[in-house]
Amino acid sequence: MDEFDVVVLGAGPTGENLAERAHAGGLTVAIVESELVGGECSYWACMPSKALLRPAAALADAGRVAGAREAVTGTLDAAAVLRRRDDFASHWKDDGQVGWLDSAGITLVRGHGRLDGERRVAVETPGGERRVLTARHAVAVCTGTRAALPELPGLAEARPWTSREATSSPRVPERLAVVGGGVVAVEMATAWRALGSEVTLLVRGDRLLAKLEPFAGELVAESLRAAGVDVRFGTTVTGVRRDGPVVLTLNDGPDLTADEVLFATGRVPATADLGLETVGLEAGKPIEVDDTGLAAGVAGGWLYAAGDVNGRALLTHQGKYQGRIFGTVIADRAAGRELDRAPWGRSVATADERALPQVVFTDPEVAAVGLTLEQAERRGHRARAVDYDLGSVAGSSLYADGYQGRARAVVDLDRETLLGVTFVGSGVAELLHSATIAVAGEVPIARLWHAVPSYPTISEIWLRLLETYRG
Repeated sequence: MDEFDVVVLGAGPTGENLAERAHAGGLTVAIVESELVGGECSYWACMPSKALLRPAAALADAGRVAGAREAVTGTLDAAAVLRRRDDFASHWKDDGQVGWLDSAGITLVRGHGRLDGERRVAVETPGGERRVLTARHAVAVCTGTRAALPELPGLAEARPWTSREATSSPRVPERLAVVGGGVVAVEMATAWRALGSEVTLLVRGDRLLAKLEPFAGELVAESLRAAGVDVRFGTTVTGVRRDGPVVLTLNDGPDLTADEVLFATGRVPATADLGLETVGLEAGKPIEVDDTGLAAGVAGGWLYAAGDVNGRALLTHQGKYQGRIFGTVIADRAAGRELDRAPWGRSVATADERALPQVVFTDPEVAAVGLTLEQAERRGHRARAVDYDLGSVAGSSLYADGYQGRARAVVDLDRETLLGVTFVGSGVAELLHSATIAVAGEVPIARLWHAVPSYPTISEIWLRLLETYRG
């Protein structure tokens, strides 16, 4: 039996950040990982997917600028793109991440960890041994989510892709079917089409990116079609079989044949085999927490859950943020320090969720933070949407010939602050943090007038939105 102050389940970005903050607060920390240290983001999500998407975006940008356009005479070198992707995924080896844990003074325990009653974690090691870890102060669950697959006849035998296979495939499929209309679906349709696949995107609903402003999905759909993606709305897959290629049975037409099929149909919390039942929680469900990360329904104030596993915000950067907050909270509570809720204090004891930023790395990019107009109105705000053609900004016209894009600010009319901002266009990801600061800081519009954007940059969109609001 090994005893530590804190035991963390899951060594992805969330778990690493929580462990580091708890250790920095003076606690001994063990972190348990059954796969690769660094987690989903490092090897099968954020990093490899963006490594696949960036060459396509660079080529597209060059093709939209006279002079550069004439110099770009070929297509992507798929083999070179995949080699670069492999480098960013560290060739699916975690030596570097393990070295960081060692340097940070955090103990790594390899194996599958399960809760085993109060403050106990039982680990089945790769060698088949059972190791029991006890936590003096806290156990933190940071196991994230896994891909959700629908119950379809023949699906298991068809060996479908999930996001893992889509970001790590060693070859470019000649024909790829993508099922879904969310972020993973549109990003992977973008990437593999640029690498040469014939891509069909099957969307059950009537729009892409349904949680964002409607115009975001419309512009992305238009661009995907222009790139040669067959985008089909109102389409449901009712059956799958594989006999060499994959054959999909559809609700609205003839069968579709592809070499591979990606099901990008959502995520579920990775809590099915964590021993939650030993502490009175339900397996397979998100772990409900309060604003300090404490799990609801568990007596004694020792179980925490951070990141995707608590269902609050399924975004890597939000998981890392929660990890930093909750790790500091654990250290403060262990030391008997009163939690400091002041914004510039030692620890902020709540994970604020009013400004959740997200980027969709399609062409055009979609960058959004806070509430959409529909969400704001549904929550009872008296809100107004302020729209502007992003292509009409001087910086945009310099960025690309015929630049197309759109910006929207959602204004709280009672307080005259921003509830949300959405940008759609080439290169807008780097605009997002300014919007995040404005929303998170609840900066009055009267003060935003004095945040002068540099000319000629795309960030001048801020001035245009303010002018449009004032009329």
